Amino acid sequence: MKKKVTVRIPKVLIFIVAFLFVSIIVKLAYVSLSESVDGVNLHVFASNRNTKSEVIYAKRGNIYDKDGNPLAQTVNSYKLIAILSESRTVNPNDPQHVVDKDATAKMLNEMIGIPYETALKILQTDGRYQVEFGSYGSGISESLKNKIEEKNMPGVIFESGQKRAYSKGAFASYIVGYAKMKEAGNIVGELGLESFYNEELKGTDGLKTYETDAYGYTLPSAKVVEEAAKDGYDIYTTLDQNIQLFAENLTTELTDNYDMNWMIFSVMDAKTGAIVASSTFPNFDPNDLNTLTDYKNPLVSTQYEPGSVMKTFAWATAIELGVYDGTEKYPSGKRVVGDATIKDHNNGQGWGSIPFDTGFTYSSNVAASYLADKIEISNLTDYYNKLGFGKKTGIELANEGEGIVGPFNNQIELDTAAFGQGKITVTPIQMLQALSALTNDGTILKPYIVDKMVNSDGEVVYDGKREEVAQVYSKETMDYMRALMHSVVYDGTSTYWRPSKTTMIGKTGTAQIAKNGKYLDGAYDYVRSFAGIFPEEDPKYIVYIAVEKLNSTSAKPIGNALTKAVDDIVAYLGLETKEQNIDSKVIELNNYISTEIDVTEAELKNKKLSVYKLGTGKYIINQYPLKKAKVLEGSKIFLVSNMDDYMMEDLTGWSLSEVMTYANLLNINLTTTGYGYVTSQSIPKDTAINAGDELVVNLSK
Repeated sequence: MKKKVTVRIPKVLIFIVAFLFVSIIVKLAYVSLSESVDGVNLHVFASNRNTKSEVIYAKRGNIYDKDGNPLAQTVNSYKLIAILSESRTVNPNDPQHVVDKDATAKMLNEMIGIPYETALKILQTDGRYQVEFGSYGSGISESLKNKIEEKNMPGVIFESGQKRAYSKGAFASYIVGYAKMKEAGNIVGELGLESFYNEELKGTDGLKTYETDAYGYTLPSAKVVEEAAKDGYDIYTTLDQNIQLFAENLTTELTDNYDMNWMIFSVMDAKTGAIVASSTFPNFDPNDLNTLTDYKNPLVSTQYEPGSVMKTFAWATAIELGVYDGTEKYPSGKRVVGDATIKDHNNGQGWGSIPFDTGFTYSSNVAASYLADKIEISNLTDYYNKLGFGKKTGIELANEGEGIVGPFNNQIELDTAAFGQGKITVTPIQMLQALSALTNDGTILKPYIVDKMVNSDGEVVYDGKREEVAQVYSKETMDYMRALMHSVVYDGTSTYWRPSKTTMIGKTGTAQIAKNGKYLDGAYDYVRSFAGIFPEEDPKYIVYIAVEKLNSTSAKPIGNALTKAVDDIVAYLGLETKEQNIDSKVIELNNYISTEIDVTEAELKNKKLSVYKLGTGKYIINQYPLKKAKVLEGSKIFLVSNMDDYMMEDLTGWSLSEVMTYANLLNINLTTTGYGYVTSQSIPKDTAINAGDELVVNLSK
C-alpha cells in the first residue's frame, strides 16, 4: 500500500498566480475593448501595418535640340526655410534658430529678392516653429543655396527637391514650353512640348512598400517590396541651335526698333516638314514665369486673315483646274462686285490692262477677283481644305488652332478669300504646311518638331520623319507657280526681299485687321507677311514671317531683317548659290511708252541694264517691267516697238519667269519642261515669230 503524499502550496504563491491571471484577463479585455493603447490607435495600427508605401518619383526626361544641346532639364532645387523656435537650439553658442530677424530679412532681400518689409513680417510671425517665403524661397538653385549658406545666418535651412531648368532661357520658349513642380512632388508640363508630351516625359513612378511598427519605424525583419521607377523619355527636337539663334536675332532686331502686337518667324525643312527654327514676339523665359503674358504659341494658336500670300494658292488652283491663261489681260485698278469695290493696293490706280501673270507679280487684288470667277466657290473651298486650312495640322504642340474656310455664300466672299481676306483665317503652321506643296511637286507635308524620343536605356522609341498628307497640285502647276514667285522677288517693285548670298522666291502679304465686324483703318492696322523658298534652284528651306501692327508704313524693315537671317542661314550651311552685290545701284524705271526706242535703249544701257528690243519700229508701245518698278543693274528690260516683225532671241540661261514674260509680250504660246534655266529652245535664234506661234523650252538646274 502506497503512502499518500500531500503537497502544500504556500498561500502567497497561490495569491500571486491568481493576481497574474486576473491581470492578464483584465489586460486582454482592455486591449479588446479599448480604441487606443499607449497612445497608439489599434485600428489604425492594424490597417497601416505592413502597408506603408513611399512613391519613388521617376526622373523627368530632358528636351534637346537636334544635336543634343539641352533645352530643358530636371535639376536639384531647394526651398528656403527659417526656423523661429528657440527650442531648435541646444547649444546657445551654436544657435539653430533665427536670432537677428532684421539682419536675416536684409540678407533675404539681397539674396532672393524678397522685399525687406515682407521678409521681416514673415520672420516676426508669433508662435510658429518655422516659416517659408512663398515663390521667393522656392526653386532655389544649387549655386544660390551655396551663396546663402556662406552668409552663415542662424536658422536658415533648406529642404531639397527638384525643378525644371531651361539653360537657354527665352530661346525657342514657346516650342519647349515649361513645367512646374506640384505640391504632390511631381513635375507637370503646362505649355509647349512640356505639355504635349507630359506623359512621355514624366515616366512612371515606382513604389516602395514595407512593414513598420506602431511608431512608423521599419521592422527589423520587414520585407521590402520595391517597384522601380521608369524614367521619362528624352526628346530630341528638330530645332537647329544656330538657325534658331538667327531667328531670335531677327525678332530682336525688329522688336528693338519697332512696336508691334505680335510676330512669328519660322523656318521649315522644305523636303521633310521639320521645323528647324521658330521665334516669336512676345516670348518669355521659362525660368521666370513672371515674364509670361500669353499662354498661346503664335506658331500654332494665332489665327488671322493672311492677305495676299493666299494668292499663291488661288493662282495654283486656277492653273490646276485648267482655267488659267497667264497671258490673258484684265483691267487692273478697281472692280465693282455687287455693292462692294475691290481695289488694288496702289489706291486702286492699278497698272492698266495687264496679263494675269503680271497681276501676280504686282499682287493685284483685282486679278484675284477675276480669277475667283473662273475658279468658282466649290473649287476654291475644296482646294483650301485640301491644303489643310480650316483644320489642325497635328504638329506636336498644344493649343493648336483650326482657322476657318468659308462658307463662301456669294461672289464677294469668294473674291476676297482669293486674296486672303474675309471668311478665311489661318495659323502660321498651316501656312507652312500649304507652302510645302511648292517644294514637293504638289504634295503637302505634315510639319513636325520632334526628331526622336529615347528611353532611359538609350533605345529610340519614336522617330520623327517626313509624312505626306495629300497630293494637291501637279508638278507642272508647282513649276509654274515657282516661276511666278520668282517674278515677285526679282521683277516686282520691292527689292528688299532679295538676299545677297542665295536666290529666294516668295510671295508678300498685307492684310487688313478685322475687329467687331469692321476693318481697322489706321496707318499700321495690317498683318504684313512674307513666304519665301530658298535656294530657288534646289529648295532646302521654307521661311514664313508675319507681323501684326508693325509701326511702319512699309514692309521694308521686315524684308531687311528676313534677308539678313536667310543670308546667315545660307552662310552657316554653306548654301551660297550666287554672288550678288547688294550695294548695286537700284534703278527705278520710268514710263518709256511713246518714246523713241533707240534713245531709250541707250539710256537704259548706260544704267547697266540688259535691253531687249522686240521689233524694228521706231517707238515703244509696251515695256516690261512697268514704270516705277525697281530693278538691279544687269536686269533684263523688254521694249516692244510699234512694228511686229519679231525675231527670236537666244534664250539660253534665261529663267522661267523671264521666258514667260517674253512669251506674254509677244503673244506666243509657251511650253516648258524641267525647272531652272533654259538649256534649249524649239525656235532657233533670229527666226521670225508671229503671235500664236508655239515655243518649247527645256530648263535644267
